[in-house]
Amino acid sequence: MSEFNMEDHPHRRYNPLTGEWVLVSPHRAKRPWQGQVEKISEEVRPEHDPECYLCAGNERMGGEINPDYEGTFVFTNDFAALNLDAPKGEIKEDGLFRAESEQGICRVICFSPRHDLTIPEMEVSAVKKVVDLWQEQYLELGNRPEINYVQIFENKGSVMGCSNPHPHGQIWAQSSVPNEPAKESKNFTTYFENHNRTLLGDYLEKEIEKKDRVLIENDHFVALVPYWATWPFETMIISKRTIQHLGHMSEDEKEAFATIYRDLTIRYDNLFEISFPYSAGIHQAPTDGEEHPEWHFHMHFYPPLLRSATVKKFMVGYEMLGNPQRDITAETSAERLKSLSGIHYKK
Repeated sequence: MSEFNMEDHPHRRYNPLTGEWVLVSPHRAKRPWQGQVEKISEEVRPEHDPECYLCAGNERMGGEINPDYEGTFVFTNDFAALNLDAPKGEIKEDGLFRAESEQGICRVICFSPRHDLTIPEMEVSAVKKVVDLWQEQYLELGNRPEINYVQIFENKGSVMGCSNPHPHGQIWAQSSVPNEPAKESKNFTTYFENHNRTLLGDYLEKEIEKKDRVLIENDHFVALVPYWATWPFETMIISKRTIQHLGHMSEDEKEAFATIYRDLTIRYDNLFEISFPYSAGIHQAPTDGEEHPEWHFHMHFYPPLLRSATVKKFMVGYEMLGNPQRDITAETSAERLKSLSGIHYKK
């Protein structure tokens, strides 16, 4: 029998952030694809679309008129999933039927007045304004007594359910900590109590030593493919300094974060020479008034495309009933992403 090799043989990898496992089956990448093929159309968009409800000066679906903004613009979502009007209450029956009211605030952030741009096509100075606004919103919303977590995220591309191509993201601030950051918080706490260091701080130190999965590095941040990556070209941005949230970032760190955010998404676009779809989000400390020394700032990127611009990874069958599974190793993904130019393909 041949010796075990992670590049050739099926194996499981442990995710210390969530305490869960991912099945890796690299031999499956060689099979012919006869499944669904996505239709990718690269439409040419105008700088300003009079029909777009996110463009400057246009009317939104709720009847409000957007200002003639020149940089970023934030507003309360006209069709918010959460609001502060929900009355407090809960239901508990036999330990099997439970419900709790949830209060929150949902906001939309327009990254630019330019309808035809995305993050990788914007200047670093413009992306820095997005980071500045994220910081302001985290502090403002997190200081509210009814808000215990601020989730900042971006869905890019129609394949990710994004209904408007105008460059934008969202913030959902709520009274409870959502499932994914709650899992991380539990494991971060256990690790910190055992080592008096952050889990991601130690992990990042080892990744920088190995260099196998590191994609981009600057003075303050590292972008890498995590060892336990589930999505084909999943990545993370991790702060080098142990900071718990956006509010702790200096001006230099915000500039560096904007730079690596843009540089990483440029490589995504260059991978298949399209506007690359993904869901991305920041995970940071809860806003419950505690210090949370166990937390370490990071941002997740979950892109669905597998082999090309037209082949998408679906989480179905075994993934829904067993556990997540991927067909190419994290190292193979990192090698492909590292080989790409840092200059956007359109240029």
